[in-house]
Amino acid sequence: MIISLADENYFQLLNELIDSVKRFPQSKDIAICILDAGLNNQQKTILSKKVDEIKIAEWDIKVPAIKIKGKEWLKSQVSRAFLPKYFPNYEKYLWIDCDAWVNDWNSVELYFKACENGKLGITQTLGPGYKIMSKVNWLFGKIAIIKSQNFKHAVKSKIGLSKARKLAFAPHINIGVFSLEKNSPGWKSWQKNLEETLKAGNIFGSEGLAINMSVYIDDLRTEFLPLNCNWIASNLLPKFDEKENTFVEPYLPNYKIGIMHLAAGIWDGDKDMRLNKEIKIKIESIQKKTLSKSLRFGL
Repeated sequence: MIISLADENYFQLLNELIDSVKRFPQSKDIAICILDAGLNNQQKTILSKKVDEIKIAEWDIKVPAIKIKGKEWLKSQVSRAFLPKYFPNYEKYLWIDCDAWVNDWNSVELYFKACENGKLGITQTLGPGYKIMSKVNWLFGKIAIIKSQNFKHAVKSKIGLSKARKLAFAPHINIGVFSLEKNSPGWKSWQKNLEETLKAGNIFGSEGLAINMSVYIDDLRTEFLPLNCNWIASNLLPKFDEKENTFVEPYLPNYKIGIMHLAAGIWDGDKDMRLNKEIKIKIESIQKKTLSKSLRFGL
């Protein structure tokens, strides 16, 4: 099954994700399920005609009420670690954030293959063209204060300096796209770590930190998939192949983007492409042209 979550503000993105999946003939054998974190009735009516199940997302781990008031979408930071509880009738789960969409079905197949035998199928945010992986502040020219994403979140979540150090320079794992089997030990490891990361009340990013702990501290068996299986465009813009009419990686051999992910937004001033369909950006084509394009599905 393929699963995602959204509130009413991200409904259009969720709808586009579903359409990007259903256009492939292979999708007819794949269930699509949705976690509702604040969709309105009209939106749920539209979705019910396209997907197999819709369930209301819950706070599966207790968190401080003051941290989540009016932010139902933050349930995505907790509920995705409990997918077999919501949808118990499936053997394999492929989560795709609603601000992502499927450009090449081969990536979907890879994720389902990757999670076999209890492994986690996931992508590290590391690849050709990534120029800065971790930030540091230098004192006196030689003492470094680490500011990597993993280390920063680990310190804020108060999981302990020993664990934070183990994560400090580990390649960050993005939890926006992942696969796990129903009976994988990954669920319990992730849930255990999530309880720990949530104790300090840092809700946003907690689930990502927890899965990084499962991989780099608990040694959860993991199949690391290529970067094009979860292409985070805010980290590195793709190129466009005008001949094939598709987005590709910006460096040779220009592999086709499998899943386009707009995590952190694609911005034009204070306007985010995820919430504004009119936003376009300049990207290069492999035919040596400069194009003005949206990175959203179908635009």
